[in-house]
Amino acid sequence: MKKGLLIILSGPSGVGKNCVRQEIVKSHRLSLSYSISMTTRARREKEVDGVDYYFVSKEEFQKNIDEGNFLEWAEFVGNRYGTPKDKVEELRNQGKNVFLEIEINGANQVMSKVKDDRVISFFLMPPSLGALEARIRKRKTESEEIIQERLQKGEKEMTMTQNYDHIIINDKVSRAAQEIIDLVKAKLKK
Repeated sequence: MKKGLLIILSGPSGVGKNCVRQEIVKSHRLSLSYSISMTTRARREKEVDGVDYYFVSKEEFQKNIDEGNFLEWAEFVGNRYGTPKDKVEELRNQGKNVFLEIEINGANQVMSKVKDDRVISFFLMPPSLGALEARIRKRKTESEEIIQERLQKGEKEMTMTQNYDHIIINDKVSRAAQEIIDLVKAKLKK
């Protein structure tokens, strides 16, 4: 059995990674398994534990770090996020294509650790910094201070695309998702 692809989707906070991922998952022909990240962040309205994230305490997260159970992890705005390594490899060894929706530092950690040819990475780019700001503000979930932190970080991150296989402009969710689907299909044929 061929090992499953590791598909990495990354980009600045607020660029629409979650919306694009949800659109991609609708394409059942890709046999995707979504990698659920672990976080110490408080759950937002409509988020479901074990579906959107594994919401854990800081102590539980630290235990996973100590045990080496993260493919990547990072801290942002006082919260930690990580990808459980054992879950990802188990799925890939079953021939499933694993989809990681992660932030940029995490994506770089993964790309430096996973060295097989069954990896494809995408950087999701907003059409403009103004569009990114509008998306973040539309969520109405963060203070002005956090919004400014996210925008400053996002502007810097938009210059860090050199390690990615593909840069995708998220001007329209369905179009961006279809572009990723087409590129994944091409990779699967190799």
